[in-house]
Amino acid sequence: MAEGEKISSNKMLKQAIAFNLFRILSFSVVAILIIILSFITIKGFRAISWEFLTAMPEDGMTKGGIYPAIIGTFYLIAGSMLFAFPIGVLSAIYINEYAKDGFFKRFVKLMTNNLAGIPSIVFGLFGMSLFVNTLGFGDSILAGSLTLGLLTLPVVIRTTEEALKAVDHSFRLGSYALGATKLQTIRRVVLPMSLPNIITGLILSIGRVSGETAPILFTVAAYFLPKLPTSIFDQVMALPYHLYVISTSGTNIEESRPIAYGTALVLIAIVLIVNLLANGLRRYFGNKVKMN
Repeated sequence: MAEGEKISSNKMLKQAIAFNLFRILSFSVVAILIIILSFITIKGFRAISWEFLTAMPEDGMTKGGIYPAIIGTFYLIAGSMLFAFPIGVLSAIYINEYAKDGFFKRFVKLMTNNLAGIPSIVFGLFGMSLFVNTLGFGDSILAGSLTLGLLTLPVVIRTTEEALKAVDHSFRLGSYALGATKLQTIRRVVLPMSLPNIITGLILSIGRVSGETAPILFTVAAYFLPKLPTSIFDQVMALPYHLYVISTSGTNIEESRPIAYGTALVLIAIVLIVNLLANGLRRYFGNKVKMN
């Protein structure tokens, strides 16, 4: 009995150590995030003003505001999602619901995983070669959006596929038993139930697209463009590239440092706002599924 109690005590001690270790690691991640956000907020808050958010840049981007870069970032996020989200969701539906297990399905999954691991600068070079030069779109919102869409497409496909897998197969069988076709089952049962998790993939995609610099450097970003675009074939300024340029180029780097921190803070705020809106949609559809 004493030996059994000793073994049980050792197991409880190991479990407590493991739990505390995981807890410390979790708190460490949160602490690092808080430190980064606090640093950017403290450094960038003094640069934030109404003029900074709504004015055009001046004097080689060392003065004025970042309004064109904010608008350009929103255009690129919206354009890339309009391209990547429908194609990614439909591709995931085909892979999970229609494709039979075999070599082709495994090959597609392998290629999707490999595509997700390609460096973003390679996507930028490909986008410049295909969209800018071959298709003749030039340095434009269209070329940049398509390039960013290709960059985030694997994320959308994989997250959507996992969301579809999470729907219990009994729901599909119940729908078939009621006489529904496969397409009706997917449209009326599977997609509504998996939509909250699909939106999670959208959130991850937006987070990646909003901070990319290399792809837009080759396809759309302008160094200094104090005006708003009038069509999808125009160049735009974008916050990630704007931040890179004012932090590394020019002769007045120290003078532009507050603008760099302010730009970083605005970029973080945009990502946070978009994520909150997407999470709101996720929660709304999640509650709707539970009610049904």
